[in-house]
Amino acid sequence: MKKARALSIPRHLPVLREVGMPMKQQPEDLAILGGRPAFTDPLHVGCPNIGDKQRLFARLDGMLERRRFTNDGPLVREFEERLAKRLGVRHCLAVCNCTAGLEIAIRAAGLTGEVIVPSFTFVATAHALMWMGLTPVFADVDRDTHTLDPKSVERLIGPRTAGILGVHLWGRAFDADELSDLAKRHGLVLMFDAAHAFGCTYRGIPVGRLGLATVFSFHATKILNSLEGGAITTDDDDFAAKVRLLRNFGFAGYDRVVSLGTNGKMSEAAAAMGLTSLESFDDFVTVNRRNHGLYARALADIPGVRLLAYDGAEENNFHYVVLEIRAVQAGLTRDQLHAILWAENILTRRYFYPGCHRMEPYRSIFPDAGHELPATEDLVCSVLCLPTGAAVHTGDIATIAAIIRLATEQSAEIVPRLTATTR
Repeated sequence: MKKARALSIPRHLPVLREVGMPMKQQPEDLAILGGRPAFTDPLHVGCPNIGDKQRLFARLDGMLERRRFTNDGPLVREFEERLAKRLGVRHCLAVCNCTAGLEIAIRAAGLTGEVIVPSFTFVATAHALMWMGLTPVFADVDRDTHTLDPKSVERLIGPRTAGILGVHLWGRAFDADELSDLAKRHGLVLMFDAAHAFGCTYRGIPVGRLGLATVFSFHATKILNSLEGGAITTDDDDFAAKVRLLRNFGFAGYDRVVSLGTNGKMSEAAAAMGLTSLESFDDFVTVNRRNHGLYARALADIPGVRLLAYDGAEENNFHYVVLEIRAVQAGLTRDQLHAILWAENILTRRYFYPGCHRMEPYRSIFPDAGHELPATEDLVCSVLCLPTGAAVHTGDIATIAAIIRLATEQSAEIVPRLTATTR
């Protein structure tokens, strides 16, 4: 078990608000029942982290002076090198976004037929497969970890199965050993969507070194952001060479095209933000860890409210504060609590409602998929993500927790009134 570090919030991050508006104590105080919203400005789950603005401006100024904005410029190369060093991988290839990265990785792996993937993930994971002409086959997840259940995966392996696309969810790595064994035994390609998981480890190994390839997201809402962007990591030299061609129209030189390709390159401006964000990454993790601990203490004894924990033996980025709401114990449903919090300008997210298998085109192609996904069907109706990150302060967390406590403790009075207002 790692020794916990003392929390020290860097000076360039926002000053904490310790005191907010008076805590709500009665149902009438809730905005959904006519009270004043707790927050004037919306509080988002994924408000972007910024880092040191002066460092960013200096990089952008250098970019403008060089007049080199794209096409594998010096900032992109530096970003790739720093990422590769931090992750301990041979190759890191920056791309314009994670979805393009998934599509390029799928093409570079030469996959055809079917790929097994969780339905409990952001729809881009499935879309990337379908967009590239493959069929996503939806497996169930483990009820406790929210990640792919190897037993469900094994039941779905058939003659057309070409690979497994695992997803590291919530800034936590999942147990990849069983999936690795399955892939080896059946001759399948194993890749990972790590959109949430930069800076995380599995058995001490950085996410990014597992399987044939790992694809990261550096979207604005992620803990490490490059405004918009992503990266593909691999230790396979041949695979990396294919990715380099595919992300740049198949060019193998100034005017020599040797393969099919697309435009998946990262811009210099995106890399400038990525480098700046990377320099503050450990600071962002410190803030997220603090926020998660505050939520854990504030919500610990509320019946029907479970906060998903992080493995203290691994590196985690603590980027998502994930609740499971159990209606029988809490006295109200996840969706009712979601509506209460939104009225307060606390913009919680119902990830990943209603599940990829219930979105188009998948619900038309696989109308009965839900019968084989009991854990997924449960989670999409019970999971609620709360705001965190450098824009969320200690006073905000106290206010959010107090509203959740009020909503659950006085649910017998609140829920009938909610029902009346929606008729």
